Amino acid sequence: MENNKIAKRHLLAVNRPLKFGFVIVGILTVLLVVLAYMLQPLMAVCVAIVICLIAILGAYSLNNFVKQTNKYLYDLSFRKNRGEQEAMIDIPIGMLLYDNDKQHTIEWVNPNLQYYFGKRDLIGHSLSTISGQLDKLVNQDTKDVKAKQILKIGDSQFQVYIQSTLQVIYLSDVTEHMRIEQQYADEKIAVGQVFLDNYDELTQTMADRDLSNLNSYVTNQLTDWAGQNSMFLKRVSSDRFIIIAYAYSLRAVEQDGFQILDKIRRETSQQNYPLTVSIGFSYGSNDLNELAQDAQKNLDLALGRGGDQAVVRQGDEQARFYGGNTNPMEKRTRVRARMISQALRDLFNHVDTIYVMGHAKPDMDSIGACLGIHRIAQLNNKVCKIVVDGTNAHTDVLRLLDWIHEDPNLKKDIVKPNWAVENADQRSMLIMVDVSKPSMTMSPELYDKLATKTVVIDHHRRGEEFPKNPVLAYIEPYASSACELVTEMIEYQPQTTNSLSKLEATAMLAGMAVDTHSFTLRTGTRTFDAASYLRSVGADGTQMQNLLKENIDSYIERNHLIDSVDIISPGIALCAGEEDQNYDAVIAAQAADTLLMLAGIEASFVITKQATGKVAISARSLGNLNVQVIMEKMGGGGHLSNAATQLSDVTIAQAKKELIEIVQEKVEDRKKENDEA
Repeated sequence: MENNKIAKRHLLAVNRPLKFGFVIVGILTVLLVVLAYMLQPLMAVCVAIVICLIAILGAYSLNNFVKQTNKYLYDLSFRKNRGEQEAMIDIPIGMLLYDNDKQHTIEWVNPNLQYYFGKRDLIGHSLSTISGQLDKLVNQDTKDVKAKQILKIGDSQFQVYIQSTLQVIYLSDVTEHMRIEQQYADEKIAVGQVFLDNYDELTQTMADRDLSNLNSYVTNQLTDWAGQNSMFLKRVSSDRFIIIAYAYSLRAVEQDGFQILDKIRRETSQQNYPLTVSIGFSYGSNDLNELAQDAQKNLDLALGRGGDQAVVRQGDEQARFYGGNTNPMEKRTRVRARMISQALRDLFNHVDTIYVMGHAKPDMDSIGACLGIHRIAQLNNKVCKIVVDGTNAHTDVLRLLDWIHEDPNLKKDIVKPNWAVENADQRSMLIMVDVSKPSMTMSPELYDKLATKTVVIDHHRRGEEFPKNPVLAYIEPYASSACELVTEMIEYQPQTTNSLSKLEATAMLAGMAVDTHSFTLRTGTRTFDAASYLRSVGADGTQMQNLLKENIDSYIERNHLIDSVDIISPGIALCAGEEDQNYDAVIAAQAADTLLMLAGIEASFVITKQATGKVAISARSLGNLNVQVIMEKMGGGGHLSNAATQLSDVTIAQAKKELIEIVQEKVEDRKKENDEA
């Protein structure tokens, strides 16, 4: 019936212009006959007969046309409606009609969608019974627009289109498409570089038999590890391997946490040949050359952070770190220090002015290293400016700056950051000491201006933020301080009778003393060698003590912080200041160092509020707990045993809660490693 009505409507629409045309023709025909009759009656009769015949023929043809049109329109309407009905039933896309009530009750589903749910009845149930995410998507879709999203329902994945005005949902099965897409992502190539950190130093004195056994052990372990994870590994030199893998293999070893690092370190240590391994992995690009270069950069990042760890990164995304739970091993040779010293002299030949700066809110190590670089520049007959702002500096730094301003040789070369930015030019070079993050330097603007002519000298583990293309980078995490690194470099510069002044040598020795807590923490043989050299050129112990003296207020504040100590885990101490009390960063650091001197404490954390409104955390460790990794999770960084971070828009209580959760997680991980060992 519905089809007949539709056909009749179409027929009426067609007949109206035809009927109007016939009326006009009829009127004209009658006028023609009347006119013919007036002129010639016989002719009029003939014309009338002919017209009648034509009219009969036209009526017959019109009737036949109407019947055919009616049949065509009926068939077309029937096919259209039948096609719509069969399309809704047989279309290879799931369709769902829902009510616009609060529950979004399902009113109808087509057989294609019902297929995925078997005999389970969907009509009358809420959308959330199919997918909670689908129900949320419908709630968000308030306009008559088509929302597009991939949803997983059961074992299948669907691309979803929603028409909210019609209350219709279309679900297209894209499971196979997504499988192919995932397979494509899984089979992307990843390139890795493996480096045996201390292989050269370790094998220098080894017997041939022990060396052969060590090589066989390391090669077998790495080969077995690569084979178990479907990766290709090839040794390309005595201390270097290359890995070719698929992305899914890389994910597997990431989920395993690169346990091969701990295994090799642990088992070689048991054989009295402690060897550590660093790995850099890159993936995501279709250019193998680019992957190899990025893998090398990631390996450099791992080595810059002290080695014994893996770095995985895709392009410019944030790097992921694994391992790094041991103190970096001190090198047994000074070859690199001599090479860096010589390279620095060569760089000086291409510039007129050198700017040296440390981190914002400088400490004694930062200022002492700046003074050492200043002296190196003078030994090479170059102008060097020390960029420093003593605003809000600690008392020991302010005391040192006062002494510097009494020295006419040094006073003229102390400049403010603004002055340095204005006067730096193409013939200038920047040296960053005791810091490798441009954002934490005394003047990030000066770095931006001299980014292509920057040298980095630092003893902290390298972080992800790092100068893009430094002309020279000297990152040695094993060193106690930046002053130690600079002192070694001075020893390889042209020596004169006044290689270092008494003030410079004393300041550098004080910097080493502060960073090592009076040579009790983070010291190696070369630390004492550097200290001995400084003493030999005039460093004064009494003057150093006077320089490092703290005032009574600082002493009271530090002890007040320590008085709030709380043991959050065996061997781990935590102090937290008041929400409304501001503390100097140096006081917090001193409190953290002091806690390590207490019996049974192997790691300490001090949380304080700073004058800037930020919450600062100072972290210290004897080496068994990697505080750098903990601080990195909170946006900071530093060294394995000396790290810190600053948090914005949080309270001390919130920072304390977050820190405790991360520390406890780290402690649990360490327990698992010990149990496995």
